[in-house]
Amino acid sequence: MRLVRTGRVSHPAPPRETGQTMTDSAPISTPFTADSTAEEVIGGIDLTGRHAVVTGGASGIGVETARALAGAGAEVTLAVRDTEAGQRTAEEISGTTGSKLVHVAPLDLSDRKSVAAFIAEWEGPLHILVNNAGLMASPEMRTPEGWEMQFATNHLGHFALAVGLHRALSEAGGARVVSVSSSAHLRSPVVFEDIHFEHRAYEPWSAYAQSKTANVLFAVEAWKRWESDGIAVNSLMPGAVQTRLQRHVSEDEISRQREKAGADAPAWKTPEQGAATSVLVATSSLLEGVGGRYFEDCNQAPVAEPGSPRGVAEHALDPQAAERLWQVSVKTLTS
Repeated sequence: MRLVRTGRVSHPAPPRETGQTMTDSAPISTPFTADSTAEEVIGGIDLTGRHAVVTGGASGIGVETARALAGAGAEVTLAVRDTEAGQRTAEEISGTTGSKLVHVAPLDLSDRKSVAAFIAEWEGPLHILVNNAGLMASPEMRTPEGWEMQFATNHLGHFALAVGLHRALSEAGGARVVSVSSSAHLRSPVVFEDIHFEHRAYEPWSAYAQSKTANVLFAVEAWKRWESDGIAVNSLMPGAVQTRLQRHVSEDEISRQREKAGADAPAWKTPEQGAATSVLVATSSLLEGVGGRYFEDCNQAPVAEPGSPRGVAEHALDPQAAERLWQVSVKTLTS
């Protein structure tokens, strides 16, 4: 995305790395850290005339992502299930940023018709798509098609949305797609033999983990397919942020999970800090022409060491798994 920078320091874009993957190219580093906020990351960037969509933009880090984009001049659409909550959030964002270009549109990622309706209503180019909405460690639930709900919401819905908006992204000329993953992806690859827990016992964290791996694999394959269209696709870990995403997880369970991570457990972030990496991936000139990579704490993450709660798993960067997931996703959504 060609961004006009005003006032503050602009960092030169790295050379385009056509055809390179995350594991065979130099990592991207930035001046920002785990403590940086979305407002700091986007400082000096002018998004006037740009159009952005943030799924799940009515709560958690989605609000702060949308606020930062709107504050920089973008026209932002909050794509949400609860449009009343979305409208309240839009008004609050407009009040804090002064932007009158914050809109609300209904979107239920677990409902194919809802996703199709959103796509059909979209007009014109789309410069930024932030696939932010998510469901974490929920009790076993299924869509009417029988799909496991976390995989359906976190991956299939966002996959259908991005693919359906491909033309709008192409028209933008340098669009960014942001796939919000989680360190939970380290726990499990996509279990292609039984994605929807039809033959194995349902386990909430395993279901969440494979859906978050799917978010990373999507970025890998989408970048491969869409680089020539000028669409950069990257994934990220926002950090440990207490939001409604954890509504299905008890405080005791959160404590147990952090104890398992030990001294390497990341410190809690504010929503403003949690949104920073999403905003960086969506707007930074340092990521010009960069795709298929995974970021955390506002920098590209290394491949994870065994047992570490940080970094990106090799199974999430596997190009064969990425291509297979794409094919499976298309077949699932069209069957």
